[in-house]
Amino acid sequence: MTETVEDRYQAELKQVDIDHHKPTAGAMTGHIVANLVVLANKLQQAKWYVKGPERFALQPKFKQLLVTVQRQRDELGECLLSEGEIVPSTTKAFTEYTMLTEAGQNKYQNASWLVDKFIHDFETSNLFVSRAIKLSEKEDRPALMQYLTSLLFENRKTIADLQAFLGNDARTGLDDEDGDDWD
Repeated sequence: MTETVEDRYQAELKQVDIDHHKPTAGAMTGHIVANLVVLANKLQQAKWYVKGPERFALQPKFKQLLVTVQRQRDELGECLLSEGEIVPSTTKAFTEYTMLTEAGQNKYQNASWLVDKFIHDFETSNLFVSRAIKLSEKEDRPALMQYLTSLLFENRKTIADLQAFLGNDARTGLDDEDGDDWD
């Protein structure tokens, strides 16, 4: 018997539900993909609307980060596919799996507020990246682990750069918050 498109999709939904109740590296990485989609939307909004004297420094930075985040999403999706995983690919899935929030009124916030929110968005994303690294190591998925480790470094570098814009050290306001409670 040949599976229909609907049969395949229903099987995917069932497997995704199973994987999210007992997290796998693939499921956790799906959350990262969703976070990258929302982060790209937020960066686009900030690039378009950032105001004040900081605009001249931040608009190119937001543009560069937008390109980076879109590249990461594509590469991470390719990595998941090469591991035999399903990549979230619909607005519904992105909305369901992201841990980031967005709001239209954010375009009216000042530059420092936007930068601070991006710092926390990258930090939130790193919670999922760190967990996915541990799961990929446990599941013996070295290629996925290697990509995720590079992603973690890129995110930490971005956090340090954005913190510097605010006049802060790399971990200011982050290490004293609740840590990774996934263990």
